[in-house]
Amino acid sequence: MEAVAINWLAEVEEHDYPAAASYLQIIYAPARVNGIVARLRAAPIVEFKAKDIFRASQLSLLGVSNLHVEKDRKKILARKLLSPLLLVRDEPNGRVIVADGYHRMCAIYHFDEDALIRCKIV
Repeated sequence: MEAVAINWLAEVEEHDYPAAASYLQIIYAPARVNGIVARLRAAPIVEFKAKDIFRASQLSLLGVSNLHVEKDRKKILARKLLSPLLLVRDEPNGRVIVADGYHRMCAIYHFDEDALIRCKIV
């Protein structure tokens, strides 16, 4: 497959923080989630390879038949800017939680498993 550039927003989109909080409330108590989201807001943007985030998250790769993955693939092909992912280290379980951006990560991986993915991690 021909290499496709991934274009990123300079900062996480505002609506991604409540989306992350909604997911994290399934895993953690609300008070803890509030602290995690506050730390994510303050965290710097960093980059990791797509394949490394997948390995650390222990998640399965969603296929391009997934509606949300296909939507993000179309954004990438149209050179639209993507919002960085929000990641949380789950040190007791030795993995990373993808609090927001799972579909974006899957879409990017389909183009290039070595692509650098912009994210915030706490």
